[in-house]
Amino acid sequence: MIDAKDIARAADLLHDVVAPTPLEYSRWLSELVGGDVFLKCENLQRTGSFKLRGAYVRMARLSKAERSRGVVAASAGNHAQGVALAAQLLGIKATVFMPQGAPIPKEKATRAYGAEIRFVGTSIDDCLREALKFEAETGAVLIHPFDHPDIVAGQATAGLEIVEQCPQVRTVVVPTGGGGLVAGIATAMQRDGMPIGVVGVQAAGAAAYPASLEAGAPVQLAGMSTMADGIAVGLPGKVPFEAVQQYVGDIRTVTESSLSKALLLILERAKLVVEPAGAAAVAAILDDPKAFKPPVVAVLSGGNIDPLLLMRVIRNGMAAAGRYLSLRVRIPDTPGGLATLLTQLAHLDANIIEVVHERISESLSLDEVEVALQLELRGEDHRERVLAGLTGNGYTYMLN
Repeated sequence: MIDAKDIARAADLLHDVVAPTPLEYSRWLSELVGGDVFLKCENLQRTGSFKLRGAYVRMARLSKAERSRGVVAASAGNHAQGVALAAQLLGIKATVFMPQGAPIPKEKATRAYGAEIRFVGTSIDDCLREALKFEAETGAVLIHPFDHPDIVAGQATAGLEIVEQCPQVRTVVVPTGGGGLVAGIATAMQRDGMPIGVVGVQAAGAAAYPASLEAGAPVQLAGMSTMADGIAVGLPGKVPFEAVQQYVGDIRTVTESSLSKALLLILERAKLVVEPAGAAAVAAILDDPKAFKPPVVAVLSGGNIDPLLLMRVIRNGMAAAGRYLSLRVRIPDTPGGLATLLTQLAHLDANIIEVVHERISESLSLDEVEVALQLELRGEDHRERVLAGLTGNGYTYMLN
């Protein structure tokens, strides 16, 4: 395990490489929590996430002989960019294994920093296995995304900044995958006479820590399913696991719906772009705002998101907040039938985004047609009023 001296040395290494990221006050989250909430904007870090911190510290400490053999990494994108940029700054050849379907902006940025990319498998765990084979075959040094003391020490420097920027902090909420960031921040939070609680947040579909902590050792997940690729790790690292066991007070999980809702609100209210993993801490606060002792710092761990995924997540987030509704309504096949439906929706103050009029289907009777609608609404109450209004006017509907 690392200590305060390790973190201080890492901070010295990063002094001219990493700029401190802003700590922004969040009025809307503060109102929910009942006390001050701040956002630690690691999404604004160079490469768009915290990963450069650990990658640079690890690689700066390689010997001349190790640097000459190059480095290899496994990543869905954020660690890849951190390794690629650190390698560029240090003059080291980098090879990165990325899962099939990795976000295009992360792939393009990694290539732009000069790294060679190889696609393999569908998860970070698949990529790690291939990176280990590459290390054995070529002698390249594996730069693990989270399971090395230098990586954890580098990520811990974000914790030092939090303490400097918000000395009164009482709770820090951290997106958690393999555990490097939450372990580093939790270690940095250990200050005599001033207890600071640290909460890790995982996607429910990729939550390896709860079972691992219960077992007392890292346990491999049988499978994962989440859009939050940045924290989709099936096996916690041994190095961060020890720190999490000792210093992290709670691990919470959040659903895909919660992640979408949080990402949308961060975009709308904080004017910040984050990826699904980067929204995990805010998602946990939104799920249970009174569970966190203020002042609270929520870490926005990354902002690298494919624009197409962003569009889908925004739509999902709007649906989760009751502001987007997709449904199919059956109407009589008579002149003016569609116009009557649309007029009634207008009276219900529903903004119609899209209409598809389907007249022929084996599931329809001869005297009816089906209309597929996408509506923009004002929230959960408005959604219920619209559905009740349709029912009250004699329509049957099916939600998509």
